[in-house]
Amino acid sequence: MSSTSGSPTPRTYSRWAALVVLCAGTLMTILDGNIVTVAMPAIQSDLGFSGPGLAWVVNAYLIPFGGLLLLAGRLGDLVGRRRMFAAGLVVFTVASALCGIATDRGVLVAARALQGVGGAMTSAVVLGMLVALFPEPRERARAIAVFSAVGAAGGALGTFLGGALTQGLGWHWIFLINLPIGVAAWVAALRILAPDDGLGLGKGADYPGAALVTGALMLSVYTIVSAGDHGPGTTLALAALSPALLAAFAVRQARAARPLLRLRLFRSRVLVSANGVQILMIAGMYGFQYIGALYLQRVLGYDELLTGTAFLPAPVLIGVLMLSLSARTVARFGTHRVLCAGLVLITAGMALLSRVPADGGYVTDVLPAMLLLAAGFAAAMPAMTGLAMSGAREEDAGLASGLFNTTQVVGGSLGLAALTTLAAARTERLSARGEQVVAATADGYRLAFTVATGIAALALVLAAVFLRPRSASSDRVPEEAPVPAGAPSV
Repeated sequence: MSSTSGSPTPRTYSRWAALVVLCAGTLMTILDGNIVTVAMPAIQSDLGFSGPGLAWVVNAYLIPFGGLLLLAGRLGDLVGRRRMFAAGLVVFTVASALCGIATDRGVLVAARALQGVGGAMTSAVVLGMLVALFPEPRERARAIAVFSAVGAAGGALGTFLGGALTQGLGWHWIFLINLPIGVAAWVAALRILAPDDGLGLGKGADYPGAALVTGALMLSVYTIVSAGDHGPGTTLALAALSPALLAAFAVRQARAARPLLRLRLFRSRVLVSANGVQILMIAGMYGFQYIGALYLQRVLGYDELLTGTAFLPAPVLIGVLMLSLSARTVARFGTHRVLCAGLVLITAGMALLSRVPADGGYVTDVLPAMLLLAAGFAAAMPAMTGLAMSGAREEDAGLASGLFNTTQVVGGSLGLAALTTLAAARTERLSARGEQVVAATADGYRLAFTVATGIAALALVLAAVFLRPRSASSDRVPEEAPVPAGAPSV
């Protein structure tokens, strides 16, 4: 492999140290995506957001983040992945500082949008860099397990830190905490990550195509997150426009001399199927994280800090299982079996949550389901990541990484919008009939978890059918060799 494609040069830097840098940058963006949730009431009270306006503290981040991931991933292939990663860290860190000092609604929303741009630049190229760093299947499986554990732990830790920082220091600190992390990650990226020149803009600088696909993805995310703000006619019109833009983009790529996206990428059954399964799985998991927090607060009466603390068993279990078992389990049983087993556990956990009562308890009604979901996610996510990236060539690794992250955002946004809308509508109907608020709220959450159970079951069916390996040997990585010196113990 040549250095222009981002391949490692072990003489000048440590691959495992590089993995730590990539994990640090990813952790910052994932923490920020979840840390805001618990602080929303405090932000609303301090800055005077209306109910619908408050949603844009989240939406302003999601729209550019989801819309730019694919473009940022391809640009990383062209201009150099380290350059894109480091630039994204700078943009994200500066935007975090602006969020932290914001005293006006407009400033906060604009800064959140800038955070989304930086987050997309950073996140889009990480998996492509990881694939280049670890070409050996057994080491790649181990590295993906570490990376996935950090990502999963960051998601749950964000809820805890959001509650702790908001209650202890104020909501501004949920953004200001990114500053030391961002600066340290940027310095480490320049010192540790191997420089790469990329393929060159001339290899794929299709700017009209870039405008079409970015517009389509941004419009998709916008349609999802703002569905409740528009009437059915407007929502359907927006929903129809996005596929039209994607179709125009596909036509453009088929005819362009230097396409931004090589359509051959989508000939990979494994890559397309893994991304489809991920949309469904993440839709349900995002729903659990958000609605689960609301259930603890609005039904069980937990405050912000206690809610965050209640979620801590999930990242602990995910980290333990991913770091100690994930790579070995995939090596022994194969990615397809491990993925399906994880989706079975996720479906079972959602089914338990679909029965949560209004007078429930954390230990009896929430914790068992949370542990099943955590165990299922720990099994499914590394396996699915490995499958998605295995379907891409080296020169398309950054694009495949951007696509994988894009489907995460689309899946999370779609699941969150759909499940919260269903829960709110059920609660509103029951309240109008005279049912007590807590009972009506719990019933709405049960409906959301029931739908999430069906979504997880559909993901399981799709994975079982479309991701089945063509041969038993093609679904396994070689048995683990001794961990290289300096590598983390997994």
